[in-house]
Amino acid sequence: MGFLRFIRRYNYPFKDKTRNRAYLIQHIQRRGFSKEQVFKGDDAVLPVLIIGAGPVGLVLSILLTKLGINCTVLERNKAFSKHPQAHFINNRSMEIFRKIDGLVEEIQRSQPPVDLWRKFVYCTSLSGSILGSVDHIQPQDLEHVVSPVSVAHFSQYKLTMLLLKQLENLGFQTCAPESSEGNKQFRDKKILMGHECVSIDTNNDFITVTASSVNNGKQVEKNIRCNILIGADGAGSTVRKHVGIDMRGEKDLQKLVSIHFLSKRLGQFLLKENPGMLFFIFNTEAIGVLVAHDLRQGEFVLQIPFYPPQQTIEDFSPKACEKLISKLVGREFGDVDVIDIKPWIMHAEVAERFVCCGNRIILAGDAAHRFPPAGGFGMNTGIQDAHNLAWKVASVIKGIAPTSMLNTYDMERRPISVFNTRLSLENYRAAMSVPATLGLNPTVANTVHKVIINGVGSILPSGLQRLALDGIFAIGRAQLSESVLNESNPLGSSRLAKLRHIFEEGKSLQLQFPAEDLGFRYLQGAIMPESSDVESSPQVPTGRRRDYIPSAQPGCRLPHIFVRVNRLSKEMVSTHDLVSEDKVEFVLIIAPVKESYHLAREAFKVAEERQVCLKVCVFWSTDSGVGLDKGSKEALSPWKNYADVDEVCSTTANWWDMCNMTNRGAILVRPDEHIAWRTISGLAGDPRAEMQRVFSSILRAH
Repeated sequence: MGFLRFIRRYNYPFKDKTRNRAYLIQHIQRRGFSKEQVFKGDDAVLPVLIIGAGPVGLVLSILLTKLGINCTVLERNKAFSKHPQAHFINNRSMEIFRKIDGLVEEIQRSQPPVDLWRKFVYCTSLSGSILGSVDHIQPQDLEHVVSPVSVAHFSQYKLTMLLLKQLENLGFQTCAPESSEGNKQFRDKKILMGHECVSIDTNNDFITVTASSVNNGKQVEKNIRCNILIGADGAGSTVRKHVGIDMRGEKDLQKLVSIHFLSKRLGQFLLKENPGMLFFIFNTEAIGVLVAHDLRQGEFVLQIPFYPPQQTIEDFSPKACEKLISKLVGREFGDVDVIDIKPWIMHAEVAERFVCCGNRIILAGDAAHRFPPAGGFGMNTGIQDAHNLAWKVASVIKGIAPTSMLNTYDMERRPISVFNTRLSLENYRAAMSVPATLGLNPTVANTVHKVIINGVGSILPSGLQRLALDGIFAIGRAQLSESVLNESNPLGSSRLAKLRHIFEEGKSLQLQFPAEDLGFRYLQGAIMPESSDVESSPQVPTGRRRDYIPSAQPGCRLPHIFVRVNRLSKEMVSTHDLVSEDKVEFVLIIAPVKESYHLAREAFKVAEERQVCLKVCVFWSTDSGVGLDKGSKEALSPWKNYADVDEVCSTTANWWDMCNMTNRGAILVRPDEHIAWRTISGLAGDPRAEMQRVFSSILRAH
């Protein structure tokens, strides 16, 4: 069972890493699980083990628990990071958070007011000249027309604390290594801190993960058995490395240092003078991007370009960072408190596959994809991975679907990740257009650095290399002097005009992408493509903001409108709220017409045969109110799991028009609010046979 435990992370000693890694891959593939195997209850085996207690792992554990699936989470760190990291939560992620009791309300209550973070500011210093600013919040973003909830600006570590509180309410315990002695601690509903996955072994019955921890100064290894292993353990995923999955894409786009600091005086200054989310600062002494995580609390992260080995992390001592902050701010505030300093590398990569080992080992979040931070795609794409995965894992564990169902996660999420990688790259390049316009092309800077490392500069002693690098960069920054960058100077005037054009045309770094955030579509997987669907060239991301257009095509997110589930009720809910948050349940949306009621009855029969939960929602539009007082009871008897839904009058088109369908159509919605199947204007054939075909295909139960 444990003969693969010699496989360790790079900081564990072993011989011939390449040969060992290849052997591990061959061994796991050879011992892959049967794809048609349905899990059996075994008290000694966890249904699901999640590696990584970041937002993706925690959200996944919440969604699984709400669906009745027990799980445990391993986290290699002994404590949760207080480094803010990600901070933008897009529309779709906020919609997912609506499924987690009270989470959206907590975020909205705790985040800064939108007027404090809607802008990106470009300047020579925080107290100097403003080169331009871009407002990234449009009126429709706050009107809840295309989504029941707006985007948010909320630091990752604060989100983590709220997720932990949710898990605590669900019965989870967070355990330190010292409190996790004995196998009983490896039961479900535990978050085991200070536990690192050091090896993975598989057989036909379960996966064995060896977890290493330090207990009272001694290294302890214990085995945890599980049916499904999910690696949500970040960009340097140990799970991904153990199973031998490579990343594809662009590596080492940029090296940076992230400086987390507090300054209430700076926060108050910006609140009064020029509030914003991001401040791009370019002057003769320094260049950096300041992320204002919360101006009211004075919490910031400064991102600085980093050029090792000429520069080392030791160069960024707290005192050095304070001086750097003063150069970029343009004045000293006296209360700067540097909390944390971290180097990091920007990549744009996607794992070559998300699922392996008989569909029993799965990657999610940064373990599966690494993006530039431009546009906030990293955490948001990971949260949406978790949402896609949760109902599928629950379906397999509950015996509703075979393990082959889990392969649809790869089929659906990997193309989205590839597209988001391209989009984040385009957005990153848009961000770089601003310094390039000012005469500071980052590509040139990186080329100069490579020449010093690998070219003629490599013959110089390290000290002279550092001096050469600093000198070249100082010459470049001289172009940012007031004598150059002003309207009286022809060169400066030309550059400032080009800069204004970039801002006005939306060609700089963008914050929101509604068409991509809400309009992404799964083209294959747990869906029934339409016969009219044709293969087309993938859409090329432009890096520009585009508006979302609602669509009811299979694979799309269910369009949002406000409805009333009970005509006597004054409460309005979103169409998304028709989908259950605590069970694997499909929703069939129909209009109150005879043929659709017949389809619904046949769908109920097929769902019952397959032990699948199904709810029928009958949409009574504003022009079909006749008979609503009687409702659908008689038409759907003896089935009781239905709801009469009354459209709320609005300026938008009615439901079926918005979906580009007639009221004789029908829509089948998955538990993750994506459309699995539809008929646009009724069925020509046998509805029972069609429902058999639909559920067989979606659940991979051929």
